[in-house]
Amino acid sequence: MTGGDFQSKVVRKTREYLGYSESDPETITVSSYIGSKTRAAGPVGRDYLKSLFPFIQWAPRYNFTWLYGDLVAGITVGMVLVPQSLSYAKLALLQPEYGLYSSFIGVLTYAFFATSKDVSIGPVAVMSLETGNIIAKVQEKFGDLYSAPQIAVCLAFICGFIVLAIGLLRIGFIVEFIPQPAVSGFMTGSAINIAAGQIPAVFGLAKRLDTRAATYKVIINTLKNLPHTSLDAAFGLTALAFLYGVKWTLTYLPKRYPKFARPAFFLMALRHAVMIIVFTIASWRINVHEKKPRIALVGYVPSGLRHVGQPYITGQLLGALGPHLPVATIILLLEHISIAKSFGRLNGYKINPNQELIAIGVNNTLGSVFSAYPSTGSFSRSALKAKSGVRTPAAGIPTGIVVLVALYAVAPAFYWIPNAALSALIIHAVADLVTPLKQSIGFWRVSPFEYLIFVGAVLWSIFYSIEAGIYWSLASSAALLLVRIARPKGHFLGRVRVQPENPELGTVRDVFVPLDNEGGMTNQGVVVEPPPPGIIIYRFEESFLYPNASHINDRIIEHVKATTRHGKHLDGVSKGDRPWNDPAPSKAQAEKDRQLNGQKPRLRAVILDFAAVANLDTTGVQNLIDTRREVEKWADRKVEFHFTGILSPWIRRALVAGGFGTGESSSKHMIEVAPVVPRDDSNFPTTESSDSQQSSPAESFKDISYSPEPKPSAELAKSDSEETPRRSTGVSLLDRATPFFHFDLADALQSIEA
Repeated sequence: MTGGDFQSKVVRKTREYLGYSESDPETITVSSYIGSKTRAAGPVGRDYLKSLFPFIQWAPRYNFTWLYGDLVAGITVGMVLVPQSLSYAKLALLQPEYGLYSSFIGVLTYAFFATSKDVSIGPVAVMSLETGNIIAKVQEKFGDLYSAPQIAVCLAFICGFIVLAIGLLRIGFIVEFIPQPAVSGFMTGSAINIAAGQIPAVFGLAKRLDTRAATYKVIINTLKNLPHTSLDAAFGLTALAFLYGVKWTLTYLPKRYPKFARPAFFLMALRHAVMIIVFTIASWRINVHEKKPRIALVGYVPSGLRHVGQPYITGQLLGALGPHLPVATIILLLEHISIAKSFGRLNGYKINPNQELIAIGVNNTLGSVFSAYPSTGSFSRSALKAKSGVRTPAAGIPTGIVVLVALYAVAPAFYWIPNAALSALIIHAVADLVTPLKQSIGFWRVSPFEYLIFVGAVLWSIFYSIEAGIYWSLASSAALLLVRIARPKGHFLGRVRVQPENPELGTVRDVFVPLDNEGGMTNQGVVVEPPPPGIIIYRFEESFLYPNASHINDRIIEHVKATTRHGKHLDGVSKGDRPWNDPAPSKAQAEKDRQLNGQKPRLRAVILDFAAVANLDTTGVQNLIDTRREVEKWADRKVEFHFTGILSPWIRRALVAGGFGTGESSSKHMIEVAPVVPRDDSNFPTTESSDSQQSSPAESFKDISYSPEPKPSAELAKSDSEETPRRSTGVSLLDRATPFFHFDLADALQSIEA
């Protein structure tokens, strides 16, 4: 065989392997493959560069309506950010001014790189605590060789560089491999850890015990030292009572008097700043004439930017930080992406995870020049920003200005702030990070194994450290995923002959279910036919779990938008009322879109074939809920979700827990089983147009009886000749409480068209 014949044979075999026919004109070679990729590199490169600076797309359309919303939200967040940054710097074992440095640079840089209008970047409790832990461990090993600011700034630079590289390489999908129960677990454990560490400062006991020991030890030692409570407790406990009193009062008043809802919201948003001002004045009054302060104070805070310059980075310092970089980087990117995704989902837009990683990467690397320590997205400030009416990411600019004004004009007054009041503020802020009992029960209902991951993360964080809680979450989630992939559950199937009680419903036919009758169903042998207009059929080929849930969600939504009619149009909406990330099409394009849209059918139902789905987890159920919300928003009407081929009772249980299968009004089930940010139902009115109809699915297989018949095969009939077939009449084959669960696609289509 010559070299040319050998090459031809290799090419032919390669073509056959890849599914190309002999009539295909193109030849598969390495050079042709590289050439095709090279030709496509131009448009891809332009799109890539354009995506690096999202503000280019919305800045030219900026208007006064957006400006008003951004100013209100930005200034409001700035009033909260200043006291929070002072308190979080204390958590990080840094002087208060470093919290302000991290605050202003974070919100300013994020405005130019963000794909989320709601997220507020800056110091956060969990990252601040981890920074403080790293500083303590490095100094314990190297003594005074490195100062706390040097360690923190170097950590910000390295973590920011790592996250920036992940974003630039477009491998942000790795975040999808950390499920939501794991995130909630270590966030809850961290919140308890932080709150327990601040309680001694509230009582004036911080110097009498190690507040960075294991959480349970801190709680025990705090109780032992309560007899030594000092005057600080008068400030700390009163500050806590003030914060919660204002919160509960201003939460109740809008329900009782709706016309005061807007003023009550802004008064509640400013409770942190008001508390700090009031208690600072009180502290100044009792300490101004004392040679030695009677309570613990923040101390001297220098005005302006005093530490601008190149970060201090050495090989030895990098080696000291190396073991701590994985946990710090995970916290940095995971908390931000989780919050950004949640607010995008709640407010009706999608973020770009890779671009978000670029944003916080640039923020931390650039922030190191201004002596900022690691910062990321904040849960509490993002919620405040969203509810304040923010319109674009530019709201970070007025927030940064507020911080700079405080840094230059108000810094001397920070000396009198009581440490106990700052500790009370921290406790009040992190309390919202604790997962409510109702949500943790939702983990159990959907997936008991994931509930164990959640509980384990909390316990590891409390009885050992936050790092241990994170490593437990990652290791246990990976182990569970590997077990699910390596040990898929199978079923031996038997035949059940189904005979309708009413002959008008159809003729006798056979269906196949697992022999153990473990609450499962199958559609083996069913051929998927083209669906009628307005019906979408999607067949899963893998378990619906957290690594692929977001991708499948996007595919279904994109297909719905491409093949069905949009229920609403934004053609005539003014620029000020349009979403900041939705540019208006040209008149010609709008007319073309209107004509194409009129040719498409209205979306009626979505059928999901679960025959190949062996496992369904919490993140999968959450994405199904998100899919339903998105398609109903697109169609501007209720959309039925039908499921076929459910083989596992655990999948059935998880779907019912998510509000599927019952056929009730979808507005009752617009729930979230694993929210990072609590959803405000008032922001999500049910969209149901006058022509939308909630059809009642035909009961078909719900109102039929079954009777086992002798096996058709001669051998099987002979082997079973001594057995008497059991017969049953009037027994419902499927549960009547879940009419949207079906045996197969034919049954689902019949129920929709009935």
